[in-house]
Amino acid sequence: MNVLIVGSGGREHALAWRLARSPSRPKVFVAPGNAGTAREHELENVALSDPATLADFAEDKRVQLTVVGPEAPLAGGIVNLFRARGLRIFGPTREAAQLESSKDFAKRFMARHQIPTARFATFADRAAAHAHVDEHGAPIVIKADGLAAGKGVVVAMDLATAHAALDRILPPTPDAPEAGAPARVVIEEYLEGEEASFIVMVDGKNVLALASSQDHKRISDGDRGPNTGGMGAYSPAPVVTPEVHARTMREIILPTVRGMAAEGIPYTGFLYAGLMIAPDGSVKTVEFNCRLGDPETQPIMMRLKSDLLELLEHAVNGRLDRIEANWDRRVALGVVLAAANYPDAPRLGDEISGLPKSSEDSHVFHAGTRESEGRIVTAGGRVLCVTTLGDNIRLAQKRAYSLIDEIRFAGMQYRRDIGHRALGR
Repeated sequence: MNVLIVGSGGREHALAWRLARSPSRPKVFVAPGNAGTAREHELENVALSDPATLADFAEDKRVQLTVVGPEAPLAGGIVNLFRARGLRIFGPTREAAQLESSKDFAKRFMARHQIPTARFATFADRAAAHAHVDEHGAPIVIKADGLAAGKGVVVAMDLATAHAALDRILPPTPDAPEAGAPARVVIEEYLEGEEASFIVMVDGKNVLALASSQDHKRISDGDRGPNTGGMGAYSPAPVVTPEVHARTMREIILPTVRGMAAEGIPYTGFLYAGLMIAPDGSVKTVEFNCRLGDPETQPIMMRLKSDLLELLEHAVNGRLDRIEANWDRRVALGVVLAAANYPDAPRLGDEISGLPKSSEDSHVFHAGTRESEGRIVTAGGRVLCVTTLGDNIRLAQKRAYSLIDEIRFAGMQYRRDIGHRALGR
């Protein structure tokens, strides 16, 4: 069986790596992939990214299943295109992907279907947005309405930060955008609690929950500094208790799937709900993503014991109610190694050395890497995700940081406290 993974990051490397371990031994193509997928002998990189060209490739190679990793092609309608050509693909349509591609769409959808989330208001006018911030005060949350690669959110603890974010995101006047349609921001109330990632597979009607996880968004130890695409993650997340899990399914996930179907845009694909869990166990939706999280995917795939290809087959055939996922009882933890100057203007082209060999309990997933004259060099902000398994969070953490000690590239930066919330419990 031929399978195509669309994307070039750590999420796609982890998906392809797990798929290649299916008992049916599929041929796994990754488009365009990275230096890590290029060096996995079970995988084959394909230097393609245009959706129409990818569809041509899928037809030519008789690809029986395509899985889309990143959000941009989903928002651009790659699923619509593949389906129009009779090609099997797992992911949401362009219309359904608005849950991620438009924060305003998602918030209004949640309001219509009584899905718990923070109070909000949307603005295209800069003056009106500034006035709203002054009226409501800080802390307050500013979100760019469109796709922002995980970096379009500013949690402003003071008014100066909030106003600066509005000036950065919004054009001076609504009818004078820098490019394209007028920019918008969603301004939300600040929520107290602990965040966690809740990811499910959806076939349009049925839902299969994956293992819980927790991301670390801020660049620096102690959750300080600007937001990033994610500096590390671990699975499972202790904050997602059985009670929180049941409440999330009942109050957020199932109403979302049913609501999308009721509005004529049935949801298929991975669905990521960022949760804010209050001390009393109540749960609110921080955001939706229409794909697997990165770096959450890496520890989740390390823990998955079921055949991922079988899960995906059930999903594209509308039979997720007939299968369960099995998980390694151990903890998986991944630490992201980022390039110099990330997240602002990451430096590219630095040579990477000391990459450790993979084992049953560890794997280094590549994200922003490429091969250059036989060397592996940095090619993006988040470069690698060192992911390990351990009998508990402390052992997994110790193993990951031990492997990181072997890796070198100029300007390498990483957090040294991934997993601190779980250890605090």
